[in-house]
Order: sequence, then C-alpha cells, then structure tokens
Amino acid sequence: MDMILLIAGILCLLGGLAGAVLPSPGPPLSFAGLLLLHFSSYASFSGATLWTFGLATLLITVLDYYIPVWGTKKFGGTRYGSIGAVAGLLAGLLVLPGLGIFAGTFLGAMAGELVGGAPLRKALKAAFGAFAGFVTGMAMKIVLCLAMLVWVAVQLFT
Repeated sequence: MDMILLIAGILCLLGGLAGAVLPSPGPPLSFAGLLLLHFSSYASFSGATLWTFGLATLLITVLDYYIPVWGTKKFGGTRYGSIGAVAGLLAGLLVLPGLGIFAGTFLGAMAGELVGGAPLRKALKAAFGAFAGFVTGMAMKIVLCLAMLVWVAVQLFT
C-alpha cells in the first residue's frame, strides 16, 4: 500500500506542476500528492507544513481566477475582454499547445474588447492587462508547485 501511495503522490506532484502551466488545477493536485506521501511511510510532514501548503494552495487557487480579471480591469478592460481572454486561452491551447495559451490569452482579450466596441488602443491596453494577470497567476502556481516538489524531495532523500 505504501508503494501505491508513493507512486500516486509523486504522479500528483508532477501532474500538479504540469497543471500549473496548463489551464488545470495544478496546486490542488500537488497538494493532494503531498497528502498522499504524508500518509505513506516514506515521508512525514508537520502539521504546520501541511497547513501552510494547504492555505497557500487555497489562496493561490482563488487568486488565479481573480488576478487575470483584475489585470484586465486595471488596464481599462471590460467583461468582454475577460471573456475573450478565457476563450482565447482555450483556443490557443487547442490550436498551438504550449505557446498558444499565451498568444490566445492576449488575442482573445483584445478581440473581446473590440467586439465590445472598444477602440484599438484601449483593446490593446486591456489585452496587455489580461496577459499580465495570466502570467502572474501562472508564475504563482509554478512557484508553489515547485516548493511542494522540493519539500517532498528533501523529505524523501534525506
């Protein structure tokens, strides 16, 4: 049973790191991996560690939904830009996996603003805000998932 928990935990941690870049719940998956390893005999984490990573996961997961919207609005965007950014992200993921999510987010936000009647200059500014928010959210998720992965590696190999 311990071997199954070890393998599942490591797979969740690696899947969570991949999910930090892709539009999927990376940090919750990484935290699930941390918990799986905690319940195995291979690693034991303190209550403070589990609470800290758990609260950080919750906070970053919630912020990940609000930061792109905040970025769009901060740079003068509207609901059209926010919807366009999400649609562009998904389209970019399907059309050109990897780089497509970046270009799709920017172009989708710009297209959304243009559909909403914004002039080109305002649409570009809002698209930049959506893109900046998206990249910020992704960076936070990557850092948290890497922190959990490093924490587990230290526990497993020391």
